[in-house]
Amino acid sequence: MLIGDVARHSGVSTRMLRHYDALGLVRPTGRTVGGYREYSAEDVRRIFHVEGLRSLGLSLKQVGRALEDPAFTPSGLVGDLIKWTEDRLERDRELLDRLRAIDASAPTGWQDVLHVVDLMQGLTSPSAARRQQAVLARPDGAPVPADVLAGAALAEADPNVAGALRWALARSGGDGLATLAAGTHSDDVDVRRRAVLTIAEMAEAPGATAVLADALGDPDATVRRHAALALGGRGVTAAVPTLVGMVVEGCNDVEAAEVLGTLSQNPGAADAIMTALADELAAHTADSAVRIRLTQALVELSGTKAREVLRGLAHDEDRAVALVASAFIGVLDERSSEDPGEEGS
Repeated sequence: MLIGDVARHSGVSTRMLRHYDALGLVRPTGRTVGGYREYSAEDVRRIFHVEGLRSLGLSLKQVGRALEDPAFTPSGLVGDLIKWTEDRLERDRELLDRLRAIDASAPTGWQDVLHVVDLMQGLTSPSAARRQQAVLARPDGAPVPADVLAGAALAEADPNVAGALRWALARSGGDGLATLAAGTHSDDVDVRRRAVLTIAEMAEAPGATAVLADALGDPDATVRRHAALALGGRGVTAAVPTLVGMVVEGCNDVEAAEVLGTLSQNPGAADAIMTALADELAAHTADSAVRIRLTQALVELSGTKAREVLRGLAHDEDRAVALVASAFIGVLDERSSEDPGEEGS
């Protein structure tokens, strides 16, 4: 079979077949009277062997060794090829992410593209100060690749850089929420915590409340607490059980009590909060520290019911609880005398 016929049947160009001949990879076993290359059936099979090994990523030199050297075993080489291919795919994924981020920022010119590239390079710096500067030093009017910021927020362990990223995302108009929402389902608990903290600051983002409400069922207590504080501040009563639990456990209890106080201004939530706190007081009759925290939480609540419970606690069998409740009643009575309308609120 002449070289042109081989090229048509194999799909390998005549130029490449000549190159294989020059390298000694596939040398035609015959020549015509006119001196043209003539390939046998075995030569054609070898061409397909060469092409098959090249498809795995072997270089022509490696192909030659694989076909000629019995000691050249595939085990180590295939392992190296797997690692090389994985590295190449990772580089390709990173390139694809960069291109998508630039495309999503809708650049109007190459200067906008360069701003996005600078941001992405800054966010991958080993220096926390450099990463923070990359977020805060963005030029006015430069495009905001929110998904890039969201991805960085999920991975950022430095508190100062993380704070800068949350600040930037809070001003993104809700862009990046989908990336953060996906982070709330990560197997990595640290990623879930960062996701909820970041979403908590995106008050105006449509859909943020629903994502936070879903996080109330997270197996990690810290994630649930972050979500509850954010939801309570938004008036979501579903956060009440977690907030009351925070008071009982002494985890961010002051902050939780303040949020419960804000929620209690909603008549629909006030009764649920009072019932939950009263139930916990009844359940912890022997734990002075818990009862004191619950007493402190009652002070934050609006309305007369909380004050009535406090007056009862002023006569509690636990002397420490009674003293705390009495002191708070005195503060509330003094406040009421300054503002007569407060008692009936």
